[in-house]
Amino acid sequence: MKFIEANFDGLVGPTHNYAGLSIGNIASLSNAKNTSSPRQAAKQGLSKMKALHDLGMVQGVLAPQERPDVHTLRRLGFSGTDAAVIEKAAKQAPAVFKAVCSASSMWTANAATISPSADTANGKVHFTPANLTNKFHRSLEPSTTGNILQAMFRDPNHFSHHTHLPDNDHFGDEGAANHTRLCSQYGKTGVELFVFGRYAFDSSKLAPSRYPARHTFEACEAVARLHGLQQEQVVYMQQNPDVIDQGVFHNDVIAVGNQNVLFYHQQAFVDSQNKLAELQRKFGNDQELHLIEVKTNEVSVEQAIKTYLFNTQVITLPKGEMAIIAPTECRDNPTVHGYLQQLTNRGTPIKQVHYYDVKQSMQNGGGPACLRLRVVLSEQEQAAVNQRVIMNDSLFAELNQWVDKHYRDELSEADLADPQLLVESRTALDELTQLLDLGSVYQFQQG
Repeated sequence: MKFIEANFDGLVGPTHNYAGLSIGNIASLSNAKNTSSPRQAAKQGLSKMKALHDLGMVQGVLAPQERPDVHTLRRLGFSGTDAAVIEKAAKQAPAVFKAVCSASSMWTANAATISPSADTANGKVHFTPANLTNKFHRSLEPSTTGNILQAMFRDPNHFSHHTHLPDNDHFGDEGAANHTRLCSQYGKTGVELFVFGRYAFDSSKLAPSRYPARHTFEACEAVARLHGLQQEQVVYMQQNPDVIDQGVFHNDVIAVGNQNVLFYHQQAFVDSQNKLAELQRKFGNDQELHLIEVKTNEVSVEQAIKTYLFNTQVITLPKGEMAIIAPTECRDNPTVHGYLQQLTNRGTPIKQVHYYDVKQSMQNGGGPACLRLRVVLSEQEQAAVNQRVIMNDSLFAELNQWVDKHYRDELSEADLADPQLLVESRTALDELTQLLDLGSVYQFQQG
């Protein structure tokens, strides 16, 4: 049976804005308070989705969250009409209000961790939404994320859905941004690489001192248990605390993998030599595993963060060659562009580099890999997916028309307090759920 890896990209929400909410994310902080363009951001994301579809990839769409999150504001004591709640929160608690307006769900690499049926004990695809406890604005996402994933992957004969881990920093889980699966072929049993920033129950272990380590070892173990993974197919690796303190807030800012390729920076991990040896052993010493290490003297950590060299997508094209999907920032940096040019001639499976403009996302702290969630599917599983969320020429046109109808050209921080924005957002999302056949996944639709 044929297996493919599908990419499900987050559709940028109508309240896409730059609020600088993510401590430890340099791009997010440096662009705080700038005016954003929700319409341009959504169209840039859709163009990338369509481009991968045109390359022959299976490409899907993951719906955004409802924002502003009035329901959370009510839980925090604001009352009255929706307009009154927004007005009070914006005046009395502006930092909280900015957080409930975040459009961060666009970065679906943080939506969930997914294990394919080839790896799991019950032979089903497993989904665990990330709890994202480290950032208040992101911790609002997992319940709705779970609703959306279940509306996309409905068939219980093929898909198993888990509740997100306990809402506590001891089990801080950032989803697929800290998870990579390596395999000889998508349908063969693979090795699942879980990356974490700290040990929650042992303060004597290494940890960053400047920026938070968002993902814990204990969360990695819990997800592996939930998904029914065998220990011989799991590797746990710790992020280098020094690179977290330089702004590498997720592993996908410093490493990315696909099939038998792990593309990573020299400074990415703790105890690299032993851990990479464990990875090779579990992958199979008789199997070819390409460990592509980028030396610090080739590309610095600072340059990698600035260009998001490792927040690129490494994909396997239908004809078997691998390609890197990179932001135009990589092309515009002479050092990084030079490295990528010579990488394709190194004798590794990576033979192509494609550049795409996702500046609206980059300026808010997320590159191409942040925007996508990878799901390995058999032919039967692929047929069981809600087909309305799969990109094609018709859906691309429909979603662009939907964006043109509902999204603003510009959005400033002050605009977030406009009650009409909530009305516009709910109207847009209600129409989107019909367009994508999702049902009532949002709280405002459920009463």
